[in-house]
Amino acid sequence: MHNQRTLPLLLLTALVLSACATRQPEMQTVAKVDIDRFMGRWYVIANIPTFLEKGAHNAVETYTLDSDGSIATNFTYRKDSFEGKLKEYNPRGFIRDTESNALWGMRFVWPFKGDYRIVYLDEGYTQTIIGRQKRDYVWIMARTPEISGQDYDRLIEFVASIGYDVSKVQKVPQRW
Repeated sequence: MHNQRTLPLLLLTALVLSACATRQPEMQTVAKVDIDRFMGRWYVIANIPTFLEKGAHNAVETYTLDSDGSIATNFTYRKDSFEGKLKEYNPRGFIRDTESNALWGMRFVWPFKGDYRIVYLDEGYTQTIIGRQKRDYVWIMARTPEISGQDYDRLIEFVASIGYDVSKVQKVPQRW
C-alpha cells in the first residue's frame, strides 16, 4: 500500500519516463564543415516553413563569417508571389561546436538562440540540409535556385530518415 507521499513521486517518475520514451534520438550533424566554404548564398529549395516563411518565393539565405566568429545572416524572400513584398531578416549565427562547425545557435531575438544543425552537406558544398532536434522545421538548400528531381528525391529521403514528417515539406518557388 502506498502512502500519500509515494503517490506524487510515482506520478512524477512515470511522467519523466514517458517523456524520455517519446524523445527523438539525438539528431547528428555532419562530421566537419569548412566554415569558409559554407559561407555565401544558399537558395531555399524546400522547407517545413516557420510562420515567417509561409508563402515565401525566391527565398535566399546568405552567410558571412564575421571577425568575432559569429555569422551574419541575411534571409530574403518575396511574400506570397514573385512580385510580392520583399521581406528581409538578419539573424546572427553562433557556432556552438567548433570541432565540427555544424551545430549553431541562430539568434533572431536577443538573447534566444534557436537550434540550427547542418545535418547534410555534399562534398562540393552545393547542397545542404539544416535541421532542428525538435524536427519541427527543416531547410533543403542549394547554391543554385533549382536542383534535379533525382537530387530532390534523395534529399527528401534523407529528411525522412532523420525522423521528419516529409508530408509537411513544401517546395519554395524559385524564379530568377
